[in-house]
Amino acid sequence: MSYKIETDSFINDLDRVARVRSQVASCLSKMAQTLEQGESEGQTSSGQLGLERDIDDLTKASKNLQQGVFRLLVLGDMKRGKSTFLNALIGENLLPSDVNPCTALLTVLRYGSEKKVTVYFNDGSSPEEIDFKSFKSRYTIDPAEAKKLEQQKKQAFPNVDYAVVEYPLPLLQKGIEIVDSPGLNDTEARNELSLGYINNCHAILFVLRATQPCTLAERRYLENYIKGRGLSVFFLINAWDQIRESLIDPDDTEELAEAEGRLRKVFQSNLVDYCQVDSYNIYDERVFEISAIKALRLRVKNPSASLEGTGFPEFMGALSTFLTKERAISELRQARTLARQSHSHVSEAIERRIPLLEQDVKELRERISSVEPEFNKLTEICNQFKDEIKSVRDSKARTIADSFRTYVLNLGNTFEADFLHYQPELRFMDFLSSGRREAFEVGLRQAFERYVNDKLAAWSLTAEKEMDSAFSQLSKSAANYGASYTKVTDKITEKLTGQKIPPVMGSSNEDNSPAWAKWAAGLFSLARGNIAGVAMAGAGFDWKNIVLNFITVMGVGALITTVSGVVLGPIGLALLGLGVGVVQADQARKELVKAARKELVKYLPQVAQEQWQPIHDAVKECFDIYEREVTERMNDDIKARKSELDNLIAQKESHEINNGAELERLRKLQREVSSELESVEEVYQGLLAAAG
Repeated sequence: MSYKIETDSFINDLDRVARVRSQVASCLSKMAQTLEQGESEGQTSSGQLGLERDIDDLTKASKNLQQGVFRLLVLGDMKRGKSTFLNALIGENLLPSDVNPCTALLTVLRYGSEKKVTVYFNDGSSPEEIDFKSFKSRYTIDPAEAKKLEQQKKQAFPNVDYAVVEYPLPLLQKGIEIVDSPGLNDTEARNELSLGYINNCHAILFVLRATQPCTLAERRYLENYIKGRGLSVFFLINAWDQIRESLIDPDDTEELAEAEGRLRKVFQSNLVDYCQVDSYNIYDERVFEISAIKALRLRVKNPSASLEGTGFPEFMGALSTFLTKERAISELRQARTLARQSHSHVSEAIERRIPLLEQDVKELRERISSVEPEFNKLTEICNQFKDEIKSVRDSKARTIADSFRTYVLNLGNTFEADFLHYQPELRFMDFLSSGRREAFEVGLRQAFERYVNDKLAAWSLTAEKEMDSAFSQLSKSAANYGASYTKVTDKITEKLTGQKIPPVMGSSNEDNSPAWAKWAAGLFSLARGNIAGVAMAGAGFDWKNIVLNFITVMGVGALITTVSGVVLGPIGLALLGLGVGVVQADQARKELVKAARKELVKYLPQVAQEQWQPIHDAVKECFDIYEREVTERMNDDIKARKSELDNLIAQKESHEINNGAELERLRKLQREVSSELESVEEVYQGLLAAAG
């Protein structure tokens, strides 16, 4: 499928979605206010209907929609033109493109009515608000100085966490937030900084360069941190116009076509695995050849200039389709589900209340007493689901922790083959020179950190799949328990009113499912992400911290020192006699890896043992977060159904209820909620029609 869109159209599409979001948020807010007013009036009439949870959920969802943005994370190796690309995308030469990647800060770019920068620190200092000019000046250092700091293993700004840049730009105003990350081919600490934002973003914009097709560092990053994680990634091959400039005869169209064809084959072979969705190849919808500098020059002169020939119209068309159709529709579908749920809940409560208005207190008490066994069944269903969650929790916590222990203990088996790819690009005789030994050890330390990070990333993917599988299982169980729960609540209604209450007109089985079951099955969420992600975020669960603990426990510094000592001993003397030829260098490399493996395996049992419990507890806490939320929602529902009846009895005992007036009040409440739901449906269907 081919998409093509100019800048103005892209912003207009975003503006339309922003308006739809605002409209739906307003509808949900009005629905919450209507329910709140209804409950307030109920205190002086026939009693409240137990709608506290609905009011709370609608209010939170409305606030989330109103504040919602599409967050884009820009990733890429150093010197790929990320800042130039971003400047072209936003239409202004805003971000400095000459900042050395070693000193670059993770920067969040969002809309603000005034230009300002807020720098956040990691040492407990209060955030500092500075003007944009000062930010550019203060946090840019000379490249030579940056290189020196890197060699000394020092950071230019070690106390800075990240910066937030606010700017009054149309693109940002329409609901786009951009996270600009440091270069990937940098320290592992900065790579981890970028990784921490991946799951909090709607899409990743991965910038590559046509003249440096898929370097080892880029392939490593994609393989270990992107592949298999269900992330939405757009690949932008920047500087495509430089292919022509590299030719002997730039005007030779045949030579240009051949050069471009060769590059396309290279990129496709390396990127196609990351462009698969449900077994479909969407390479053409995710990979774009662009010229960021050309687009920026055009937009600086004229913000509305046509970017034909820069690759930007094709990219923005695909991004627009993804954000304003796929993501927006999914987001608003959840809002509609929540509105339908609240409407159904209110209608059922009113239909139960009306037949009970005519009953006297004695008869009402008898009917309430008759449904006590059914309420016990609801509690039993709640306990059964709770027990299943705990069973899955205990099983998965042990399985994942055991898998980590086994994985770590087996690292020594493949270390020699694996680590050859990570060794520093230094001559292997350097460690015999006291002047070069420190640089060699720094390089070796970084190689170990990359090795450990990659290995743990590979394991974490397996662990994440285990978690997703478990929550998928619980989602199905929630639907089953929800169906059983609904049968019991229908029986309660029938016993209380003496009649069956039919489902709300136009509702589906999904709509008739209890609210807690919808949440537990992931049909709607008041937080971003899937159920597994919500639970993991709530638990503070982060594979990155496990990786850092791994490195700390293993003691990379001590390991490197020991390896250096070993190499400087008998192995070093042996290597001296090998000379410096290719074959000898390869032998030296192998001897070094053997020494490293010998030391590494000493640490692995300790790491496996000491990290088992933290991983077990972290996984367990994820399920505990889920279980607590589900249990609270189920208990709230049972409590609301009981209080709904208790409230009616209390009102009947305290004063005479005007049944006619109360009937009119309840029907009015029902009509108002139905009207607000119709507004949500109308806006949602309008978005679907526009997207179609």
